[in-house]
Amino acid sequence: MQPENPQPYSAAQTNWPATAIPGRPGAHLHASQAESDDPELSADTGDHGADETEARAEPVTAPDVEPTLGSALLDELRSQITQFVIAPSREALDAITLWVAATHLQAAWQHAPRLAVVGPAKRCGKSRLLDVLTETVHDPMLTINTTPAAIFRSITEDNPPTLLVDEADTIFGSPKVAEKNEEMRGLLNAGHQRNRYVTRVVGNDHTPHRFATFAMAAIAGIGDLPDTIMDRAIVIRMRRRAEGEKVKPFRSRRDVPALHGLRDRIAAWAKPLLDEAADLEPHMPVEDRAADTWEPLVIVADLAGGEWPRRARHACAVMVAAEVAAEEENPSGARILADIRRVFHAQRDVDSLSTEELLHHLRQDDEAPWAEWGRTGLTSRELGRMLREFDIRPGNVRMADRTQRKGYMRNKFLDAWRRYCPTIHPVGADPSLREG
Repeated sequence: MQPENPQPYSAAQTNWPATAIPGRPGAHLHASQAESDDPELSADTGDHGADETEARAEPVTAPDVEPTLGSALLDELRSQITQFVIAPSREALDAITLWVAATHLQAAWQHAPRLAVVGPAKRCGKSRLLDVLTETVHDPMLTINTTPAAIFRSITEDNPPTLLVDEADTIFGSPKVAEKNEEMRGLLNAGHQRNRYVTRVVGNDHTPHRFATFAMAAIAGIGDLPDTIMDRAIVIRMRRRAEGEKVKPFRSRRDVPALHGLRDRIAAWAKPLLDEAADLEPHMPVEDRAADTWEPLVIVADLAGGEWPRRARHACAVMVAAEVAAEEENPSGARILADIRRVFHAQRDVDSLSTEELLHHLRQDDEAPWAEWGRTGLTSRELGRMLREFDIRPGNVRMADRTQRKGYMRNKFLDAWRRYCPTIHPVGADPSLREG
């Protein structure tokens, strides 16, 4: 059985738009279908180790939502995945299911979401999940020991394969190794958006030729992937199975035929919906790049109907909020900005703080890493280096005693705070997730 760690959420808090019915453009389900009380989708959540519900339980369908062919196929795919893999949460399981189905409509998408399957150690189920994905996605292309040149030469613009990259930590795991694989990272980044090409010379006469890069990709590895890839991905944070948690062993001879049969039925269902999928502009519970990445999954859910439109938006809001929170906990990047904002707020939003004062307050935060940063805690030089990435630099500031010291003006942070650590989480998330 599977523990989970979703975030607090109530579907009743958000009024989702009416849901598209496959094959009937402009038709809509009854509005009450978007407001049914699904105990699975509105269950309270907490930290790992709290009373947790079963992530592998069968989806609960509200009585006023009629199942459709599409929703039944997604339910079946979800059930098949749970036989072999313990997902970290119901939301992650729903996201995986929708991502697989979305690979069968790649020609409709403007953005090709990556599925980042990461875990802190070996034996977290990452490779097993890729085994299942290989047998259910559209035209899988395993990239073990495959060069970037071979990959982009295998991508066709009208019918791209689905890239499956295992052991990505051996590609991006250290700066030295990552430097050698910069072309692979560039390919994975460019392929997130349609009409991003690479140009290479081919043939004896070295004729320049454009190669397409657009293709959905699942990338598995130990530890986080490069930030540029994670930012374009739906992140599945796998965990090692706990004692008593069991899954069915994956046996190709026995299990592949059933998975292939399901794959073919999903493809047959999706094919007539290609034009409709390309034209839909769904209401999204998140914005910007997160919306670009999740949009194909939400569209698939809207086409499938049933409970899936609510499941998709719930998973989107919860999982994006979780990654925003994880980013704020990262000592690099936006974490330093968020902590400096809290310092200024605690000091009643004064116009400026000396570098010495700012470092003192940062080190005083027991939940922050700055007191133990390096050998002696965060230094003025290291603080300056981190802030230069956001075009923020120290200068002379006037203190209350009218002396001048090196420090930072609050107004120099305003643009960076607005861009990198907004005060609210993505649209559609539960208000309890918002920063106080």
